[in-house]
Amino acid sequence: MSRLEVNPSPGFRDHPEHTITIEPFGGVVNVMFRDVMIASTNRAKLLREKGHDPVLYLPFEDIYFVHLEKTATTTHCPFKGDASYWNVNGQDEAEKHVMWAYEHPYDEMREIKGYGAFYPDRVVLDTDDESWQKHEETGLPVSSS
Repeated sequence: MSRLEVNPSPGFRDHPEHTITIEPFGGVVNVMFRDVMIASTNRAKLLREKGHDPVLYLPFEDIYFVHLEKTATTTHCPFKGDASYWNVNGQDEAEKHVMWAYEHPYDEMREIKGYGAFYPDRVVLDTDDESWQKHEETGLPVSSS
């Protein structure tokens, strides 16, 4: 039995035409909540999924979990698995569900195990290369609204 048969994605089985690509992101990524740095890395991964905006995933080792609190909230993606969520506690403010991660992703998405992603409308996601924000299918900039 191959490793891909241990925990296969039902989404890819049912929709083999669906595409998700993961590639290294060559730039620096800083994540801020108000005046608090909550992540900084040069080892992010860029995930592009058909029909969705591109997403940067940052390694857990470069996320400052001292500012984050895991919640009981989970959601399910038939392609990636079950997502867990974290709230952020800034100096004087807090925000719910700013980060999510697939802690035990399906085999096809194991490259994002140990990585978290942030909602760009809830934190400041600063990169030294903004070209990643172009939508894969249209080539147009991703809206920030």
